[in-house]
Amino acid sequence: PPEWKPAPEASYTDGLFADATEDEYESAERFCAQYPPDSPRLLPSHIVERIDAVGCRAWQLELPRSPRFRGLIQNGGEKSGAGIVSVATESGCQDVCLLSDLPILAGLYDIHGKLGVYYEVKILRMDGLIAIGSACRPYPTWRLPGWNRLSAGLHLDDFRKFFEDPDGGRDYTPLLTRLSPGDTIGFGYAFALGTVFFTHNGVRLPDAFTGVYLPRERHDVYAAIGVEGACAFEVNFGGDVFRWKEGNEWAWRVEGHVGTLTGGLSGQDDELPSYDEVR
Repeated sequence: PPEWKPAPEASYTDGLFADATEDEYESAERFCAQYPPDSPRLLPSHIVERIDAVGCRAWQLELPRSPRFRGLIQNGGEKSGAGIVSVATESGCQDVCLLSDLPILAGLYDIHGKLGVYYEVKILRMDGLIAIGSACRPYPTWRLPGWNRLSAGLHLDDFRKFFEDPDGGRDYTPLLTRLSPGDTIGFGYAFALGTVFFTHNGVRLPDAFTGVYLPRERHDVYAAIGVEGACAFEVNFGGDVFRWKEGNEWAWRVEGHVGTLTGGLSGQDDELPSYDEVR
C-alpha cells in the first residue's frame, strides 16, 4: 500500500489564530510515548446486536472526563429518535478532543466491498474553534485532531489540514474560505488508497491525505471532533440524511463494517471484552 508522505502544500510553523502551549505539546508527546496505540479489537456481541438493530444510530460521542470540557453532549440514538448528536460548549471550554464511542474504521472487520466511511458535522455556532477529523486511541484529550499520533483534522478557524502535525498545519483548498451558521462539514475515508477527504455543504472537496491508516487491519479509528470556546454543532453518523448525497449510499455507511471478520476470528463474540474493559 502507498505510504503517507507530507503533502506538497505550504506548511506553517505556527497556527494562524491560536497555538497550544509548549507545555501542552510536551505533555502530549510524553503521553504518546507512554501509551502505545491500542490494537484493533472485535466488538462484543451486544454492540454488534445494537448496530444490527439501529444501524448508524449506534454511534455516539463520549463525554470527556477532562475538566477542560465545559458543555453538554446530547446523544441521539434509538431512544430519542433524533439520529444525531448535539454538542454545545461554553466560552470557558479549553481545547478538547471528543471521540466517538465506537470506531468508524474497525480493523478486524471486512469492508464487504464498501468504498469507505463518512460522517458530517453541522456548525450552528463557532465562537472559538471546531476541528473535524479522526484519531486512534488512546489520544491526548487536550489536543485537537490532527496534532498528534495517528490523527487527521481540518481546523475550521484557519481551514488548514493536519495529520500528525503539531505545528501550524498545511493549506487545504481555496474552495473553503469561510463558514456560516448552518454549514455542514463532512469527513470521509476511502478504503482503496487510505484517503482522507472533507466535504462542504454536500460538495466533496479535494483529497486531504492519502496513504493513512494503512494497512487498515492494524487500526481502529474513531471520529474525532475538537472544540474550544462557545460552540454548538450537530454530529450525524448516518442516523439522519447526509448533505453529501453519496454518503447516504450503503457503500459509505459506517455500520457496514460489522459482519464477516478478516483473518478467521469469527465465532468468539460472546467471549470478547468490551472497549471499556480493554482501554
